[in-house]
Amino acid sequence: MPSYPHLATSEWTLDYPPFFAWFEYALSHVAKHFDQEMLNVHNLNYASSKTLLFQRFSVIITDALFVYAVHECCKCIDGKKAGKELTEKPKFILSVLLLWNFGLLIVDHIHFQYNGFLFGLMLLSIARVFQKRHMEGAFLFAVLLHFKHIYLYVAPAYGIYLLRCYCFTANKPDGSIRWNSFSFVRLISLGLIVFLVSALSLGPFLALNQLPQVFSRLFPFKRGLCHAYWAPNFWALYNALDKVLSVIGSRGFLRCLILCALSSFMFGWHVHEKAILLAILPMSLLSVGKAGDASIFLILTTTGHYSLFPLLFTAPELPIKILLMLLFTIYSISSLKTLFRKEKPLFNWMETFYLLGLGPLEVFCEFVFPFTSWKLKYSFIPLLLTSVYCAVGITYAWFKLYVSVLTDPPVGKTKRQ
Repeated sequence: MPSYPHLATSEWTLDYPPFFAWFEYALSHVAKHFDQEMLNVHNLNYASSKTLLFQRFSVIITDALFVYAVHECCKCIDGKKAGKELTEKPKFILSVLLLWNFGLLIVDHIHFQYNGFLFGLMLLSIARVFQKRHMEGAFLFAVLLHFKHIYLYVAPAYGIYLLRCYCFTANKPDGSIRWNSFSFVRLISLGLIVFLVSALSLGPFLALNQLPQVFSRLFPFKRGLCHAYWAPNFWALYNALDKVLSVIGSRGFLRCLILCALSSFMFGWHVHEKAILLAILPMSLLSVGKAGDASIFLILTTTGHYSLFPLLFTAPELPIKILLMLLFTIYSISSLKTLFRKEKPLFNWMETFYLLGLGPLEVFCEFVFPFTSWKLKYSFIPLLLTSVYCAVGITYAWFKLYVSVLTDPPVGKTKRQ
């Protein structure tokens, strides 16, 4: 452990917090029974069938937490819109949108990472907030931050919500804060949870005077503005929350969380393309509640998922990623259209035209460009086109979500009117 923050044997830096290192350490005790050589940190680019088997099975097993978190989230969904058929029930649709999410599937089970386990922690934390089990939600989120600090993006949503709806214990009749209801005991309890989790994670490095080195790995500003593959955010275009505070309740918290995730993705430093899943997965919970949210979700998820295509760049993976995305997208659109069939169409003509444009873009990038004379000299063009085109759609979804938060009346006011 003392050498963990200083390891530089690979071009890929150790930019995960300490809890993830302990998680990998635990996995290593199982991995050694598959192939001892995969544990040699100097054995770069090592590959074997047994290593691959271990990676696949370890991802599948740890995804059990994600499955449980989805189950808990589905219990929080209002079933008033439920149809007669099982496939038309919001809880069933939400479970499919989360469990068979195309982006998470390719990132974890083809590109290979442990994001399902981490998103499971996040969704379980959200479920506990919905269930008014605030201390559990705060604890799970604090643990999550020390597994992967990218979730700092949504920390403001947790801080604001817990301060407003947990530390303040009462409201005035008009819904505003009753200032004399503030509970210092609850605030101290929340602070104690964060402190204890952080002490367990960072304490050993503080004792060894290695905390600056840990932080330099976690926040590598020397890497530059953009990731190796341009995430389709505001900076891809560069390359070529006052109203939220007034929305009380768990759904208001969820909207705030999604806005934090999406805004950080849009304007963040050195953003990885897979970070779009931080917004897509929580947005799934909103998509089964209102037609407007369903529309935003479909635009965001279709564009965001397509932006992950360059992660799978080999020929055998091409038909797999196209087929999987088509299946997920067709199901998402058809199921949400059925759920909100009594309301206005989910897309206008401009949105439909834009989403259909992803087809010609894919044909050009995968089937036309490789046979042109530009391939050798301008090999970056497919990435640039994908990134910029998807950035437009994600920016539009972000703007549309922001407008809906600013213009939609709070639930309480709507009922009184």
